[in-house]
Amino acid sequence: MIQAVTFDFWDTLVIDDSDEPTRAARGLPTKVVARRQSFVDEVLRHQPGVGADRAAQALQKALAAFTRQWKEEHRTPPVADRLREALALLGLGPTPGFDALVSAWEEMEVEIPPVLAPGVAEMIPALATRAKLGIISDTIVTPGRGLRRVLADYGLLQHFSALVFSDERGASKPAARVFELAAAELGVPAAAIAHVGDREVNDVEGPQRAGMKGLLYTGCVDRRVAGAPTKADAVLTHHDQLLTLLSTL
Repeated sequence: MIQAVTFDFWDTLVIDDSDEPTRAARGLPTKVVARRQSFVDEVLRHQPGVGADRAAQALQKALAAFTRQWKEEHRTPPVADRLREALALLGLGPTPGFDALVSAWEEMEVEIPPVLAPGVAEMIPALATRAKLGIISDTIVTPGRGLRRVLADYGLLQHFSALVFSDERGASKPAARVFELAAAELGVPAAAIAHVGDREVNDVEGPQRAGMKGLLYTGCVDRRVAGAPTKADAVLTHHDQLLTLLSTL
């Protein structure tokens, strides 16, 4: 019997990049452009001889290194580490505005938050009366403290008993550690936990190896290759299916 449910955050509880239309309506650039420009501006403000192209290339190399760490080493070093690496590639240390630059990157998705996935606002309070709830999420730019604020602003934070964010735990999905931490904090055996997320490797195979059920959610993005099978214990297309499904697991 399922006693607890954990969720991925991005493209599961919220729709990734759903803040971009709001940014565009306010005349703001995309997040990718805004982040790159803020880094280049900070470098040129203090070291104009570096040049915009060289600064942008250094940032791209640092971000590529982060992606390798995330995908291959299953950890997500914080934004500050990535920006320090980019500056180091330019032969520079932290600039006078470094802390403000880091904050601007980390707060971007808090100031203009992503939209909740369909049905989440209704499902989470209802599910919380039947099971313990947790979140197991990789943090790419917005750290765990920012994701807590997003959840709090939507009135959902109080429903979660365990919050496992990769920047705070030194590991990211599909590493077994993040699932084990969630089970320990929920006080529920892994076999009695179902994890819901949008990625086959991270959110299905990862929790299954840790002894949990892995449920694939496709309501925001269906990442399955056409015709490819899934190892998921169930596939959800909408969150309103979850309450009924849990009784069958």
